[in-house]
Amino acid sequence: MEKYSAFRDPGTGIQPFLTPVPPLEANAVARIAYPLLYALAVVRTVLIAALAALYLVLVSGACTLLTPVPPIYRAISYVLTALLSRLSLFVLGVWWIRIEQISRKRGRSTVSSEPWSPGAGDIIVSNWASWVEILWLGFRFDPIFVLPVSNGPDQQHDTFHETRTTGRKTGTGSAAISLPGRPTSRRASIIGFRKASLLRMVLSTGNTPLSPSNDNYSSLEEIRRTANGPVVVFPECTTSNGRGLLKFADVFKDCAIPVKGYKVFVMCVRYDPPAAMSPTLSHSIPSTLNPLFHVFSLATSPNPLTMSIRLLPTTESPSSPSFMTSEVVLGDVGADILSTACEDLISQLGKLKKMSLRWEDKVFFLKLFREKAGAKGLPLGR
Repeated sequence: MEKYSAFRDPGTGIQPFLTPVPPLEANAVARIAYPLLYALAVVRTVLIAALAALYLVLVSGACTLLTPVPPIYRAISYVLTALLSRLSLFVLGVWWIRIEQISRKRGRSTVSSEPWSPGAGDIIVSNWASWVEILWLGFRFDPIFVLPVSNGPDQQHDTFHETRTTGRKTGTGSAAISLPGRPTSRRASIIGFRKASLLRMVLSTGNTPLSPSNDNYSSLEEIRRTANGPVVVFPECTTSNGRGLLKFADVFKDCAIPVKGYKVFVMCVRYDPPAAMSPTLSHSIPSTLNPLFHVFSLATSPNPLTMSIRLLPTTESPSSPSFMTSEVVLGDVGADILSTACEDLISQLGKLKKMSLRWEDKVFFLKLFREKAGAKGLPLGR
């Protein structure tokens, strides 16, 4: 969409924030079956809402009574979280998930069968494209999720300015074209993290980092040190539409490579592009009652929805004693060597193009998107 062209990555041409849509021909086919698909979506959405309510009552409520006995609490919480998460994915139409370990050997990807079992205090690093991978992570590992906290980007200009360019640069009389620009911003620091439940992470999908309040946040190391399970970190700090990889924030400050004291597990999630009666699983724009509209959209699909998870073998992760940064990172490592290494590993693992756009750019994208949606009287995020 031309009005959001300012948020297209200049290096790759990718627009990472807009929701991918199927071809127009696919929409024409789907319109014929809309009445039946909407009925199916209502049933599925009600079932998923019921499963979410069960999670709230059983895991976030009843299970907390067992916290004085950590082993029992952890075991029951894991079973309930795994059961409810997988049931939710099944009801949604995600019946089968392709999981493979991809080893980087001699410049070619090969399948590996090494154990991939994060333990308490270990770190799982992943790209972030939807709330669907949140459910998968809950199903497989029942981890500790964290949300980043930041003071927010400093906007240097209060308005969305225009950048004037010419149609041709040959001086042949082409008309000047005005393209919308985006506010320039300084890179904002991630000052800490807050622990979040699986349900809270699902509800927060698509949003940008939290604002600090009452110093209610901790460092990642403090959370990791006291965690009773693996800790999931999304260095992009917000979701994209999965077509590329947003620039990682400096979330692993003062971490040397190879990492010592805990293990780092690197993974990548990939979603198929949308097709006729198969909407995208990616969720880049938060909506009213987030992510209800996206759940309903996915629930209209009569086709199975597919996703793939790619895991990096632990012997090739940044916590491996044999890990060499120079073999992975070709350019400048920046101030956060672990974030830079994970960014390059995930890019190679998922064959995703790295972009210069960051979560700070999404802050201004969402501001513009909400202004335009509000002016049209449309529900946000639809």
